[in-house]
Amino acid sequence: MHLPLWTALSGVPSAVDVPDITPDWDAPFISGLISIGSFILAGALIVVLIMLIIAFVGVVTKGGGSERFQSWSGEWILKILAVAAGLGAVNAIFAFAVGFDFGF
Repeated sequence: MHLPLWTALSGVPSAVDVPDITPDWDAPFISGLISIGSFILAGALIVVLIMLIIAFVGVVTKGGGSERFQSWSGEWILKILAVAAGLGAVNAIFAFAVGFDFGF
């Protein structure tokens, strides 16, 4: 086998056999943590979506309602959209990695 000069001189192996690594989810507290995380992420997403609906109603109904509510919804709708997108991404990663478990 022909090795590059720097590899042959430094003693660094050119090929390493890495065994397959599988996570062990059998720890007794893991199922509880997954269940708590599922409830927290789902509850936060529901709260943010409710805030988004309220802000969207404030932007759409410019003809009626208080001016303060309309200005609040105009200022915060993009921030709420960004938080909803970020929280949705975190939920997707959590669901892909471990899966939601609500204990039902």
